[in-house]
Amino acid sequence: MTFMSDLHRCRDCRKEKPFAEFPGGHRHTYCKACNNARTRESIRRRHGNTRHYHLRQRFGVGAAEVQALIEAQGGMCAMCGVRPATQVDHDHATGRVRAILCLHCNAGLGAFGDDPQVIARAIEYLEKSGA
Repeated sequence: MTFMSDLHRCRDCRKEKPFAEFPGGHRHTYCKACNNARTRESIRRRHGNTRHYHLRQRFGVGAAEVQALIEAQGGMCAMCGVRPATQVDHDHATGRVRAILCLHCNAGLGAFGDDPQVIARAIEYLEKSGA
């Protein structure tokens, strides 16, 4: 049962909602849905789109820079050269962007922990097994 004191009115949608539907479950001005919409709009207004914003936040490069790398690679993965380049590969120690890879190659590097010795042992294993 919800009591009136357990409700709070969102200033955007004007609906009365339980505290659980507000960020942090507290008396925020906007409900979660409206707060999320405001955040997306703010990102769009300031950065053009969410992809650019997230690339800038995570890798320090924008969407145009990533697109330029993809074009310089001929649109294909910098590692296998077979699949389309879609994933930003970066050095986890320095944060430096190395290239744009396909999902499979990027996941493979991550699975091997970007460790050249582990990758060399994997190559040796594959060669011994006749792959």
